Amino acid sequence: MAATGPRSSLRGALCRQLLLTLVVFSFACEACKKVIFHTPSKLEADKVVGRVNLKECLGSADRIQSSDPDFRVLEDGSVYTAHAVVLSDEKRSFTIWLSDSKKQTQKEIPVLLEHQKKVLRKRHTKETVLRRSKRRWAPIPTSMMENSSGPFPLFLQRVQSDEEQNYTIVYSISGPGVDQEPLNLFSMDGKTGNLYCTQPVDREEYDVFDLIVRASTADGYSAELPLPLSIRVEDDNDNRPIFTEAIYNFEVPESSRIGTTVGVVCATDRDEPDTMHTRLKYSITEQMPRSPGKFSVHASKGVITIVYVLDREVVDKYSLKMKVQDMDGQSHGLMSTATCIITVKDSNDNLPTFRQNAYETSVEENMFNVEILRIPVEDKDLINTSNWRANFTILNGNENGHFNISTDKETNEGVLCVVKALNYEENRQVGLEIGVRNEAPFTGDVTRIMTNMNRAFVTVHVKDQDEGPECKPAVQYIQIKENSPVGSKIKVYKAHDPETSSSSGLRYKLLYDPKGWITIKEFSGSVETSKTLDREAVTPRGALYNVTVLAIDKGGRSCTGTLALNIEDENDNPPEITQNFLVICKTKMEYVDITAVDPDEPIHGAPFYFSLANASPEISRLWGLVRFNDTAAHLSYWKNAKSQEYLIPITVKDRGNQSITKTLRVNLCDCNNQGQCLKTAPPTGVILGKWAILAILLGIALLFSILLTVVCGFVSARNKKSFPEDVAQQNLIISNTEAPGDNKVCSASGFTTDTVNNSSQGFCGTMGSEVKNGRQETIEMVKGGNQTLELCQGAGHHHTLGSCRGGTMEMDHSEWYSFTQPRLGEESIRGHTG
Repeated sequence: MAATGPRSSLRGALCRQLLLTLVVFSFACEACKKVIFHTPSKLEADKVVGRVNLKECLGSADRIQSSDPDFRVLEDGSVYTAHAVVLSDEKRSFTIWLSDSKKQTQKEIPVLLEHQKKVLRKRHTKETVLRRSKRRWAPIPTSMMENSSGPFPLFLQRVQSDEEQNYTIVYSISGPGVDQEPLNLFSMDGKTGNLYCTQPVDREEYDVFDLIVRASTADGYSAELPLPLSIRVEDDNDNRPIFTEAIYNFEVPESSRIGTTVGVVCATDRDEPDTMHTRLKYSITEQMPRSPGKFSVHASKGVITIVYVLDREVVDKYSLKMKVQDMDGQSHGLMSTATCIITVKDSNDNLPTFRQNAYETSVEENMFNVEILRIPVEDKDLINTSNWRANFTILNGNENGHFNISTDKETNEGVLCVVKALNYEENRQVGLEIGVRNEAPFTGDVTRIMTNMNRAFVTVHVKDQDEGPECKPAVQYIQIKENSPVGSKIKVYKAHDPETSSSSGLRYKLLYDPKGWITIKEFSGSVETSKTLDREAVTPRGALYNVTVLAIDKGGRSCTGTLALNIEDENDNPPEITQNFLVICKTKMEYVDITAVDPDEPIHGAPFYFSLANASPEISRLWGLVRFNDTAAHLSYWKNAKSQEYLIPITVKDRGNQSITKTLRVNLCDCNNQGQCLKTAPPTGVILGKWAILAILLGIALLFSILLTVVCGFVSARNKKSFPEDVAQQNLIISNTEAPGDNKVCSASGFTTDTVNNSSQGFCGTMGSEVKNGRQETIEMVKGGNQTLELCQGAGHHHTLGSCRGGTMEMDHSEWYSFTQPRLGEESIRGHTG
């Protein structure tokens, strides 16, 4: 019987879902041709019921559903039971719905299941009773040999379905080797289910074929579910192993120990892994040079190692012929060969050696930075490498640093040089012990590490020279007090002749004295002061005062030495207030700091003492000083002080009573920021700006304008013939003459002189003359108490300046100018105003 209860609920839910689908699509269902299947009354689960031609009904269906949950429909139309089904009424029907969502089309196929009644017949006595046997429709492992020689088609296996008892079954296959690449490699007899291979197969190309076998009834429905069938291709040893490289190149240091890995060779085999066909074995078949054998190879890993000590100086390159064979090296295995080149790299296993154990050379005294000897060495290691290049060392005899030894990079020789002059009088012969080793560490025998430096001895003979005086020590330090009297003896400077160890015959002079404070006696070397020493004048302050002295012998050879004077400080400088102008903002500041500095040593400097010096009663009443620290004080004011600028004298004194008084300009200002009052503060010095200079120039121009106005006024007044009345003891006489008389001589200075009988009797001053209307007008002025200025008119007359008493008067130019100039100015002004 059909299941009830939960199955009925499930069926109802499915029906509701189908109805909802119909509403969504909103189209009418069309029925296709009804399909009838004859089945047994009992159907097992996953049993094929039959096949429906879905494409004939709706070829574009993208959704297939069964109205009965006990049955399911595949895309090819095969109908299977989802559960075990019993036909109680010998009939059962359901519907297959086909939908096309794109075209919004739906069709249905009615399906009817009818019980197939079997005709009972008598069983003969000899007929065997059929028993239930195991199903034959199941995956069967199948294999075939690679590169099979046939005959083809080659039978592989037979596939059978249990449904052959009920239906006429047709078998078919699909998949790679059938309808996929490689095509037509396999075939199947549709009646018997026999599977055949049509040609040889290469396993390295296709190692397995996954086929699908189908069993269908004569009317085309699937009698069985599709059966997966896997055909595995068995490997044949048809591929030889091949090295990854035809020529391998390896390098190994010559100092490598036995067992050191040189390199690894590797081969590949395309045959099936983890079989004898791919089990490889490596071997060395030949070595060049042939003997002795230096290397071995691991049979299965291909690792080449050293089995004998290598020496690059004997053989620097080896060639190995490598063989690899499958089947684990058996004689019938396939093989291939490759070449392995092994280069032996150089190691520092040979020490450099001197060609001889002892050397001799010579050098003149006082010579330095000169080469005195070249020492060759021999080394068997590779040339121009760190294993060959030599490093030389002076082991003994160079305690004073007179010598240096280096390596010539081209010849690898040791170059011995004198870098510090030798003194024949101190040492006439020097013995040196020279050692040599390579740049690279020694890698040879461990027992030779302590003795891996070859040694040689060098004797250096010092040659004597007639040399000049010596100034030793080079720097001599002298202590002297500041402000020492001029002529104070400081020291006697002495140099000496190294040949005689005497100072006789040497002369001295100052080569360099920055301030000219020192003198030195030429023959005695006595050093004295020539000026007062000022410690504060030395730059940098407090440093040593260095004087260079030159000592000269009779032959003109010389040496130089230095006198370093340490000038002891005295309290000869008062402290100095650093500020000149200060600003105090009354709204924010109650005081301002005053600081002082002292150029003397600290022992003569701070603490400083600040005080108001001879201040006026007003300053003393409004201002006060309070010490802040050793070098500063607070300058404060009383609240009733007015906002203005004050001149405050302040005295500062150091601990040695050296003092100085300085008047500070203090601007007591109503401000919030000192910068506001600094802007209005008067400058400390007078600097003329461009506007001031322009104003001065304008003033000068104005002055010249005034002078020009005066002169022009005078000229204008004269042209108008407007002369003032006589002032006391002054006369202005108008002379209207058409031309000067014969006895008139006009000089370049503007004065006219009267001549009588070609002799000068006096002079008259001509301030100006003008020819107007055919006449020449002449103004003559004379000065004197009882002197008169006569005006002569008429042609051919001359004018004389004479005394009423009959005397003559003479006036020089300065008297005439001082007499006439003020009057002319007054009258000119009067003429302009009148």
